[in-house]
Amino acid sequence: MKPGIDKEKVVNIEERIPKIKEQRKQKANRRLITFILLFFTMMLIIIYLQTPISKVSTVEIKGNQNVSKDEIMSLSSIYEGQTEFWSLNKQKIEDKIEQNKLVKKAEVSKKLPNKIAISIEEYKSIAFLQKNNVYYSVLENGTVLPDEVTPTDVGPILNHWTDDDKLVQMAKQLNSLPDSVKKSISEINYTPKKSNPWLIRLYMNDGYIVTASIKSFAKKMDSYPAIVKELPKGEKGIIHLEVATYFEPLKKTKDSKKEDER
Repeated sequence: MKPGIDKEKVVNIEERIPKIKEQRKQKANRRLITFILLFFTMMLIIIYLQTPISKVSTVEIKGNQNVSKDEIMSLSSIYEGQTEFWSLNKQKIEDKIEQNKLVKKAEVSKKLPNKIAISIEEYKSIAFLQKNNVYYSVLENGTVLPDEVTPTDVGPILNHWTDDDKLVQMAKQLNSLPDSVKKSISEINYTPKKSNPWLIRLYMNDGYIVTASIKSFAKKMDSYPAIVKELPKGEKGIIHLEVATYFEPLKKTKDSKKEDER
Protein backbone atom coordinates (compact mmCIF):
# COMPACT_ATOMS: atom_id res chain seq x y z
CA MET A 1 0.00 0.00 0.00
CA LYS A 2 0.97 3.60 -0.50
CA PRO A 3 2.21 5.41 2.62
CA GLY A 4 -0.28 8.24 2.12
CA ILE A 5 -3.28 5.90 2.04
CA ASP A 6 -2.19 4.04 5.21
CA LYS A 7 -1.77 7.30 7.06
CA GLU A 8 -5.29 8.39 6.03
CA LYS A 9 -6.82 5.16 7.38
CA VAL A 10 -5.03 5.58 10.71
CA VAL A 11 -6.37 9.14 11.02
CA ASN A 12 -9.95 7.98 10.28
CA ILE A 13 -9.80 5.25 12.94
CA GLU A 14 -8.41 7.66 15.54
CA GLU A 15 -11.28 10.03 14.81
CA ARG A 16 -13.87 7.29 15.24
CA ILE A 17 -12.57 5.93 18.57
CA PRO A 18 -14.01 8.81 20.69
CA LYS A 19 -17.40 8.42 18.99
CA ILE A 20 -17.43 4.66 19.66
CA LYS A 21 -16.50 5.27 23.30
CA GLU A 22 -19.31 7.85 23.62
CA GLN A 23 -21.85 5.46 22.08
CA ARG A 24 -20.81 2.68 24.46
CA LYS A 25 -21.06 5.06 27.40
CA GLN A 26 -24.57 6.15 26.38
CA LYS A 27 -25.66 2.54 25.96
CA ALA A 28 -24.29 1.65 29.39
CA ASN A 29 -26.09 4.65 30.92
CA ARG A 30 -29.38 3.61 29.33
CA ARG A 31 -28.97 0.10 30.71
CA LEU A 32 -28.25 1.49 34.16
CA ILE A 33 -31.27 3.80 34.07
CA THR A 34 -33.50 0.92 32.91
CA PHE A 35 -32.18 -1.30 35.71
CA ILE A 36 -32.74 1.44 38.30
CA LEU A 37 -36.30 2.06 37.04
CA LEU A 38 -37.09 -1.67 37.15
CA PHE A 39 -35.61 -1.93 40.63
CA PHE A 40 -37.68 0.96 41.98
CA THR A 41 -40.80 -0.29 40.20
CA MET A 42 -40.40 -3.69 41.84
CA MET A 43 -39.81 -2.03 45.19
CA LEU A 44 -42.95 0.07 44.79
CA ILE A 45 -45.00 -3.00 43.87
CA ILE A 46 -43.68 -4.89 46.90
CA ILE A 47 -44.38 -1.94 49.19
CA TYR A 48 -47.86 -1.51 47.65
CA LEU A 49 -48.73 -5.16 48.20
CA GLN A 50 -47.64 -4.94 51.81
CA THR A 51 -49.83 -1.92 52.59
CA PRO A 52 -53.61 -1.65 53.19
CA ILE A 53 -54.04 0.35 49.96
CA SER A 54 -53.65 -2.89 47.96
CA LYS A 55 -56.78 -4.28 49.61
CA VAL A 56 -60.36 -3.45 48.57
CA SER A 57 -61.38 -0.49 50.72
CA THR A 58 -65.05 -0.11 49.77
CA VAL A 59 -67.69 -1.93 47.69
CA GLU A 60 -70.46 0.13 46.09
CA ILE A 61 -73.61 -1.80 45.13
CA LYS A 62 -76.38 -0.27 43.04
CA GLY A 63 -79.47 -1.47 41.18
CA ASN A 64 -80.58 -4.02 43.78
CA GLN A 65 -84.09 -3.94 45.20
CA ASN A 66 -85.17 -7.49 45.99
CA VAL A 67 -81.68 -8.81 46.73
CA SER A 68 -80.05 -7.40 49.85
CA LYS A 69 -76.57 -5.86 49.87
CA ASP A 70 -75.47 -8.49 52.40
CA GLU A 71 -76.55 -11.29 50.04
CA ILE A 72 -74.63 -9.75 47.14
CA MET A 73 -71.53 -9.26 49.30
CA SER A 74 -71.75 -12.86 50.45
CA LEU A 75 -72.01 -14.17 46.89
CA SER A 76 -69.15 -11.96 45.69
CA SER A 77 -66.76 -13.20 48.42
CA ILE A 78 -65.27 -9.69 48.58
CA TYR A 79 -64.14 -8.63 52.04
CA GLU A 80 -63.31 -4.98 52.62
CA GLY A 81 -59.77 -4.57 53.93
CA GLN A 82 -58.88 -8.20 53.08
CA THR A 83 -59.50 -8.99 49.39
CA GLU A 84 -56.61 -8.16 47.02
CA PHE A 85 -57.68 -5.41 44.62
CA TRP A 86 -55.55 -6.34 41.58
CA SER A 87 -55.95 -10.10 41.78
CA LEU A 88 -59.75 -9.85 41.98
CA ASN A 89 -61.42 -11.82 39.14
CA LYS A 90 -64.37 -9.75 37.89
CA GLN A 91 -65.90 -12.46 35.65
CA LYS A 92 -65.81 -15.05 38.42
CA ILE A 93 -67.56 -12.68 40.84
CA GLU A 94 -70.23 -11.77 38.26
CA ASP A 95 -70.96 -15.46 37.65
CA LYS A 96 -71.33 -16.10 41.39
CA ILE A 97 -73.73 -13.20 41.91
CA GLU A 98 -75.84 -14.27 38.90
CA GLN A 99 -76.43 -17.62 40.62
CA ASN A 100 -79.09 -15.80 42.64
CA LYS A 101 -82.43 -16.48 40.92
CA LEU A 102 -83.47 -12.84 41.33
CA VAL A 103 -80.39 -11.44 39.56
CA LYS A 104 -80.50 -11.18 35.78
CA LYS A 105 -77.08 -9.57 35.29
CA ALA A 106 -74.20 -8.43 37.49
CA GLU A 107 -71.38 -6.15 36.38
CA VAL A 108 -68.22 -5.64 38.45
CA SER A 109 -65.81 -2.77 37.84
CA LYS A 110 -62.63 -1.57 39.53
CA LYS A 111 -62.09 2.05 40.54
CA LEU A 112 -58.59 3.20 41.41
CA PRO A 113 -56.98 3.06 43.82
CA ASN A 114 -58.90 0.25 45.55
CA LYS A 115 -62.68 0.57 45.17
CA ILE A 116 -65.12 -1.94 43.67
CA ALA A 117 -68.48 -1.10 42.06
CA ILE A 118 -71.14 -3.78 41.52
CA SER A 119 -74.09 -2.97 39.27
CA ILE A 120 -77.10 -5.28 39.58
CA GLU A 121 -79.92 -5.82 37.09
CA GLU A 122 -82.74 -7.81 38.64
CA TYR A 123 -85.48 -9.74 36.86
CA LYS A 124 -88.52 -7.51 36.36
CA SER A 125 -91.96 -8.14 37.79
CA ILE A 126 -94.34 -9.00 34.95
CA ALA A 127 -97.43 -10.47 36.68
CA PHE A 128 -99.13 -11.09 40.04
CA LEU A 129 -99.92 -14.54 41.37
CA GLN A 130 -103.13 -14.76 43.39
CA LYS A 131 -103.26 -17.23 46.27
CA ASN A 132 -106.03 -17.14 48.87
CA ASN A 133 -106.87 -13.53 47.99
CA VAL A 134 -103.24 -12.51 48.51
CA TYR A 135 -101.02 -11.33 45.64
CA TYR A 136 -97.32 -11.99 44.99
CA SER A 137 -95.03 -10.58 42.32
CA VAL A 138 -94.02 -12.96 39.53
CA LEU A 139 -90.68 -12.18 37.87
CA GLU A 140 -89.88 -12.64 34.19
CA ASN A 141 -88.01 -15.91 34.91
CA GLY A 142 -91.00 -17.35 36.78
CA THR A 143 -89.72 -16.73 40.31
CA VAL A 144 -92.44 -15.74 42.79
CA LEU A 145 -91.37 -13.24 45.44
CA PRO A 146 -92.41 -14.14 49.01
CA ASP A 147 -93.76 -10.74 50.10
CA GLU A 148 -97.39 -9.72 49.66
CA VAL A 149 -98.00 -6.90 47.19
CA THR A 150 -100.82 -4.85 45.70
CA PRO A 151 -101.32 -5.55 41.96
CA THR A 152 -100.50 -2.73 39.55
CA ASP A 153 -100.73 -2.29 35.78
CA VAL A 154 -97.29 -3.89 35.37
CA GLY A 155 -98.92 -7.16 34.36
CA PRO A 156 -101.95 -9.47 34.63
CA ILE A 157 -103.20 -11.45 37.61
CA LEU A 158 -102.53 -15.20 37.47
CA ASN A 159 -105.16 -17.47 39.01
CA HIS A 160 -105.25 -21.21 39.86
CA TRP A 161 -101.58 -21.86 39.04
CA THR A 162 -100.87 -25.09 40.90
CA ASP A 163 -98.08 -26.28 38.62
CA ASP A 164 -94.79 -24.46 39.27
CA ASP A 165 -93.15 -25.64 36.03
CA LYS A 166 -96.08 -24.40 33.97
CA LEU A 167 -95.94 -21.09 35.83
CA VAL A 168 -92.26 -20.64 34.90
CA GLN A 169 -93.03 -21.31 31.24
CA MET A 170 -96.02 -18.97 31.37
CA ALA A 171 -93.85 -16.17 32.76
CA LYS A 172 -91.27 -16.61 30.01
CA GLN A 173 -93.96 -16.60 27.33
CA LEU A 174 -95.58 -13.52 28.84
CA ASN A 175 -92.25 -11.71 29.02
CA SER A 176 -91.66 -12.13 25.29
CA LEU A 177 -94.89 -10.31 24.42
CA PRO A 178 -94.89 -6.65 23.33
CA ASP A 179 -95.80 -4.35 26.22
CA SER A 180 -98.92 -3.15 24.43
CA VAL A 181 -100.31 -6.69 24.25
CA LYS A 182 -99.15 -7.60 27.74
CA LYS A 183 -100.93 -4.60 29.27
CA SER A 184 -104.15 -5.52 27.48
CA ILE A 185 -104.44 -8.72 29.56
CA SER A 186 -106.36 -8.48 32.84
CA GLU A 187 -106.19 -12.09 34.11
CA ILE A 188 -104.71 -15.43 33.07
CA ASN A 189 -106.30 -18.55 34.53
CA TYR A 190 -104.66 -21.94 34.39
CA THR A 191 -107.42 -24.30 33.14
CA PRO A 192 -105.77 -27.62 32.25
CA LYS A 193 -107.64 -30.62 30.85
CA LYS A 194 -106.60 -34.23 30.51
CA SER A 195 -106.45 -33.73 26.77
CA ASN A 196 -104.50 -30.49 27.12
CA PRO A 197 -102.50 -29.81 30.31
CA TRP A 198 -101.24 -26.52 28.80
CA LEU A 199 -104.63 -24.85 28.44
CA ILE A 200 -105.12 -21.29 29.75
CA ARG A 201 -107.97 -18.81 29.70
CA LEU A 202 -107.39 -15.06 29.46
CA TYR A 203 -109.69 -12.17 30.34
CA MET A 204 -108.81 -9.08 28.34
CA ASN A 205 -109.24 -5.44 29.33
CA ASP A 206 -111.33 -4.85 26.19
CA GLY A 207 -113.91 -7.47 27.21
CA TYR A 208 -112.82 -10.41 25.08
CA ILE A 209 -111.97 -13.87 26.43
CA VAL A 210 -109.06 -15.80 24.94
CA THR A 211 -108.24 -19.50 25.22
CA ALA A 212 -104.70 -20.56 24.35
CA SER A 213 -101.89 -23.01 25.00
CA ILE A 214 -98.91 -22.02 27.15
CA LYS A 215 -96.54 -23.51 24.57
CA SER A 216 -97.68 -21.25 21.72
CA PHE A 217 -99.03 -18.38 23.80
CA ALA A 218 -96.53 -15.64 22.84
CA LYS A 219 -96.57 -16.48 19.14
CA LYS A 220 -100.39 -16.56 18.94
CA MET A 221 -101.02 -13.53 21.17
CA ASP A 222 -98.60 -11.38 19.19
CA SER A 223 -101.29 -11.11 16.52
CA TYR A 224 -104.09 -10.34 19.00
CA PRO A 225 -104.53 -6.66 17.98
CA ALA A 226 -104.87 -7.65 14.32
CA ILE A 227 -107.41 -10.38 15.19
CA VAL A 228 -109.58 -7.98 17.21
CA LYS A 229 -109.67 -5.48 14.33
CA GLU A 230 -111.27 -8.12 12.11
CA LEU A 231 -114.05 -8.96 14.59
CA PRO A 232 -117.58 -7.49 14.37
CA LYS A 233 -117.73 -4.20 16.27
CA GLY A 234 -119.54 -4.37 19.59
CA GLU A 235 -119.80 -8.16 19.59
CA LYS A 236 -117.88 -9.82 22.41
CA GLY A 237 -116.95 -13.45 22.63
CA ILE A 238 -114.18 -16.02 22.95
CA ILE A 239 -111.12 -15.95 20.71
CA HIS A 240 -109.72 -19.46 20.45
CA LEU A 241 -105.97 -19.67 19.86
CA GLU A 242 -105.13 -23.22 20.99
CA VAL A 243 -104.62 -24.72 17.52
CA ALA A 244 -106.68 -23.00 14.85
CA THR A 245 -107.71 -19.39 15.41
CA TYR A 246 -111.46 -18.72 15.45
CA PHE A 247 -114.00 -16.49 17.17
CA GLU A 248 -117.00 -17.72 19.15
CA PRO A 249 -119.62 -15.04 20.01
CA LEU A 250 -120.81 -15.00 23.62
CA LYS A 251 -124.45 -15.28 22.45
CA LYS A 252 -123.68 -18.60 20.85
CA THR A 253 -121.95 -19.78 24.01
CA LYS A 254 -124.94 -18.83 26.17
CA ASP A 255 -127.38 -20.55 23.81
CA SER A 256 -125.31 -23.73 23.93
CA LYS A 257 -125.40 -23.70 27.74
CA LYS A 258 -129.18 -23.30 27.75
CA GLU A 259 -129.58 -26.31 25.42
CA ASP A 260 -127.35 -28.39 27.68
CA GLU A 261 -129.51 -27.48 30.71
CA ARG A 262 -132.74 -28.66 29.01
